[in-house]
Amino acid sequence: MTTLKEGVPRHIQITRWIEQQIRDCNYKPDEKLPSENDLAQRFDVSRVTIRRALQSLESNGLIYRCQGLGSFVSDTRTPHNLVRLTDFNEDMNRAGLKASSVVRQFTTVEAPDWLAELLDIETGQMVVQIDRLRLGNGEPVAYDSTWMPMFYGQLIKPADLEHATIYKILEENYDIRVIRGTYQITADLAVEGLCMELKTPPGTPLLRIDRSTYTIGNKPLYYQKRYYRTDRVMYEMTLERTRNDRTNSEELPLKEFAPVFR
Repeated sequence: MTTLKEGVPRHIQITRWIEQQIRDCNYKPDEKLPSENDLAQRFDVSRVTIRRALQSLESNGLIYRCQGLGSFVSDTRTPHNLVRLTDFNEDMNRAGLKASSVVRQFTTVEAPDWLAELLDIETGQMVVQIDRLRLGNGEPVAYDSTWMPMFYGQLIKPADLEHATIYKILEENYDIRVIRGTYQITADLAVEGLCMELKTPPGTPLLRIDRSTYTIGNKPLYYQKRYYRTDRVMYEMTLERTRNDRTNSEELPLKEFAPVFR
């Protein structure tokens, strides 16, 4: 039995509890919730109270109900086009989420061999390192570390990054255009520091994206490692056949490459 607190309406507490269970991925999209009777027993309340809580969840789009079957978790992830190169705020806005960032670190470091090669600079040169927690509707979605050559990094101010992206700052303020990006998508496990930032248990699977971004002249603008919560985002691809026959060796075009957010 889950004990409810005094002073807060019971149906509100139950609503918040179920919301948290969904956020923690204890109930996954399209998974059936416990029955009204089971929830009433768990919280020692009437079924009327449970129905009020479920009605609130349904109104907010977190669950859907099927007559005679019960209540199910909604799949609130929204796909959007990523064929063109976009930044975090654009991705989140297309998903209907309010994007914001918290700058955890803004410093200069010496570039080790691997980073110098990616940024096309000399080993040991100073680069700007920016670590940010990325939020959607105030909830942790991703954490990323970005390294920029000093020429570009010195143009960025920490305060600007709370609500603007590197893309937007460089393009709108300095007319430095982002023209190309490469992605490497892999899986990783959440270590202690990331767990605290992303509010996930240790060892939780994360979606890791390593991205190199380039400006005019194919000059490296930055290299970034981003870790997404896998309960908040996944990627979808849509591929199309060419009009030629199946024996043609021409590459099949990528029609759509889309992150899907909760």
